[in-house]
Amino acid sequence: MAEGEEDFSSLPLPDRFAHKNWKVRKEGYEDAKQQFEKTPDESDPVFTPFIQDPGLWKGAVADSNVAAQQEGLGAYCAFLKFGGVQACTRTRATTILPICEKGLISTRPAAKANAIEALLLCVEMDKADPVIEEMMPALSHKMPKVIAAALAGLKAIYHNFGCKLVDPKPVLKALPKVFGHADKNVRAEAQNLTVELYRWLKEAIKPLFWGELKPVQQTDLEKLFEAVKQEPPPKQERLTKAQQDAAAVASAAPAAGGDDEMEGVEEYAEDEGEVDVFDLAEPVDVASKVPGNFTEQLSSSKWKDRKEALDELYTVLNVPRIKDGPFDEVVRLLAKSMKDANVAVVTVAANCVDLLAKGLRSGFLKYRPTIMAPMLERLKEKKQSVADALGQALDSVFIATSLTECLEEILEFLKHKNPQVKQETLKFLIRCLRTTRDVPAKPEIKSIAEAATKLLTESSEVNRAGGAEVLGTLMKILGERAMNPYLDGLDDIRKTKIKEFYETAEVKAKDRPKPIVGPPKTASAVGKKVLGGKKPALGTKRPAAAPAPVEEPTPAPSPSKPATRAIPSKLGGLAKPGGVPAPSGLKKRLAGQAGLASPQRRVISPPSEDQPPPPAAPRLGLGRGLAGRPIARPAAPVEPAPAPVAPQMSGMSAAERAELEELRLEKERYTRTIDDLKYDRTKLNSQITELQNQNAQLIEDHTRDVLSIKAKETQLVRARSDAEAAEQTVQKQQREIERLKRELARALRASAISPPNALPDNISISEPGLVYQDSGHNGYNPMSRAGLHIGSRFDTSRPRSYASTSPSEEKENNGLDSPSLSTREGALGRRKLSPTFGTGYSGLGSPTRSSVRGSGSASGEDQPARSTEPAENWKRAAEVTSQLKARIEQMKARQGLTRPPAQR
Repeated sequence: MAEGEEDFSSLPLPDRFAHKNWKVRKEGYEDAKQQFEKTPDESDPVFTPFIQDPGLWKGAVADSNVAAQQEGLGAYCAFLKFGGVQACTRTRATTILPICEKGLISTRPAAKANAIEALLLCVEMDKADPVIEEMMPALSHKMPKVIAAALAGLKAIYHNFGCKLVDPKPVLKALPKVFGHADKNVRAEAQNLTVELYRWLKEAIKPLFWGELKPVQQTDLEKLFEAVKQEPPPKQERLTKAQQDAAAVASAAPAAGGDDEMEGVEEYAEDEGEVDVFDLAEPVDVASKVPGNFTEQLSSSKWKDRKEALDELYTVLNVPRIKDGPFDEVVRLLAKSMKDANVAVVTVAANCVDLLAKGLRSGFLKYRPTIMAPMLERLKEKKQSVADALGQALDSVFIATSLTECLEEILEFLKHKNPQVKQETLKFLIRCLRTTRDVPAKPEIKSIAEAATKLLTESSEVNRAGGAEVLGTLMKILGERAMNPYLDGLDDIRKTKIKEFYETAEVKAKDRPKPIVGPPKTASAVGKKVLGGKKPALGTKRPAAAPAPVEEPTPAPSPSKPATRAIPSKLGGLAKPGGVPAPSGLKKRLAGQAGLASPQRRVISPPSEDQPPPPAAPRLGLGRGLAGRPIARPAAPVEPAPAPVAPQMSGMSAAERAELEELRLEKERYTRTIDDLKYDRTKLNSQITELQNQNAQLIEDHTRDVLSIKAKETQLVRARSDAEAAEQTVQKQQREIERLKRELARALRASAISPPNALPDNISISEPGLVYQDSGHNGYNPMSRAGLHIGSRFDTSRPRSYASTSPSEEKENNGLDSPSLSTREGALGRRKLSPTFGTGYSGLGSPTRSSVRGSGSASGEDQPARSTEPAENWKRAAEVTSQLKARIEQMKARQGLTRPPAQR
């Protein structure tokens, strides 16, 4: 058996990789890994067989034996790590799918970790697109555990390299399919991958697949997204080989820009790392989907037709990315709609411009001159919703173009006579300066600064503050030094205001000034040194070279007092006797020109007691002894200095190395502090944004409540007015009813009083208790007009009795001149007295009492007495008749009635 093992170990590695015995294969994988790790470079001959025959790795990463597979995956990782780019590109097409099918689903944690590491190394060595392409077929595998493992591998790739480096579009398109898988583990891994993508893309992932998910899945993902929103922005954890090489070159280059510039580069790289939905979406041809009657509808005289046409266009343009096409006519009509009298039409038109600019991006540049001026002119609209829609559309137009393209029209509208247009244009300029990534050219800077300086003298506080904000934002882009020429002549109050805006401004473009390299120093100039000299501040010019004062010769040390030993300073180097820290050799070389040797340092011993001490130089502010040492740490060098030359660095002393290490540690601390501050700033900005959104929502709710209350108050006022009007109408009707009641009562009283006291003209009383009608006598008959018939018995002794006759009764009694008493009594018995007064001619009715003989208030004893006085009865009847006639005439006059001529 020992002989067999020796024979196996003597076999070449490719033969051992293909051996039928798993132990031989396992030992071959281990041996190959060791040989790969010992190679000096990528060109070692040990890599050649495996590069020429990639199929060897297919069996290694998918070995049927789990122990051998674990070692095979480890050998493949070493092959990728030490074999270089060629090892990756020649083998990844053969190994990635077997790794997904066999390696990622391994039951051994070490094998599974090696499989994921192999995928990450394939991305690191070259690029991610081929790796993702090879992994996509695993998402359609018939085994659910293979799909779940592939999703986990994709999550690891995106977590380490980010979505800027790894294209997420193929995976996003495949997500709906895996979300609909029957296996819960597949759906769970799909959720994890989606959350990882959301960490990088945020809301940009939704337009690509969100609509194809079930509502329950959307709700679950939203809950997971809420937790991710609180996390800091993700960063790329692993660099590709190309990025590693670039970083190595950058670290070797001199840091000419200093820490501030490196910080700006980091911020710029972070901004560049943001992924936009525009980059992920596929272009959509919307030019062919524009309605054919769009022009006719937009020319309609009815604003609803115009709005409906723009709503249809908005629906067509609402896509993440628009394919370039002939939109000249559409943009011309949208520019015309900016002058529409209806604000709803203007708002929808601005939204259409916003979508068109976002969808076309650089393709919108040719349409900018047509649409931008009408939008700026329409900013005079005071309704906030219209101003917001126009502002958003202008921002999209600016993003699609550049500051250089838009600046001329912006500066022109800053001079507009309408204050509303001027204020909104000023806000637009500030937003442009904040979001632009290109530093304005010098002529543009001058134009912007002059326009902003003029705004500082405006009568409106808003315009003055806007001008100061423009200058402060411009200062943030250019730096304080570059803005000094434009701030000359301004008073301190305005400068303070500009400085405040400068400190709070956030911009994406920062000027990167070239490092200022001083003239080469000569050997004599290098040999001269000024103790305690101050370094020039940032932004100030280096003064002209002046002759340095010549140092005093070193006096001989006194025998009575030994020379003071040099004390090393905290920053390295040796401190000069007397407490004055000597500048280290490292600092001198950094301050000097490359290639020039620094002069030899001389340690000046203190003077003897006999010799008077040299006078202190007040200009340098340094004294003798330990008290003369400066308390504060010496300022770091501000001037950018070229990197030292290797021979000088090799001759560094231990103190200088210690100083360098301390500076490096301090730089690391500053870097960590800056990172923490950046994170805090991002977190605070997100909180501010959230609070602003909440505040806007509260303001909107408050406005809606106020409008609702006002509407209710208006309705209440109208209801009160209607109630008062109804009350007035009711009172008027009540007064009318009362008046009619009084009139009726008055009429009833008059009719109740007059009949018993007055008799009609055509009624005569021939004997006591009887009334006769005069139908043809020529003599005067006072009762002739009362309408009573002959034979009616009238009791004149009772003052309030009434008698009434009807026309039929009058007809029956016509022609009877002197009927007998029995005839009259028989007629009276046949007639029934009506309960009211006769209505034949008088038109009046009143309750009557029975006029039958023997009835009434008077007793039978009074009747003979009255019958004995006929003269008095006739006299009384005449008076009553005259009174009755007068009252009848008055009532007729009041009621507008006239008697018929036949009765007169």
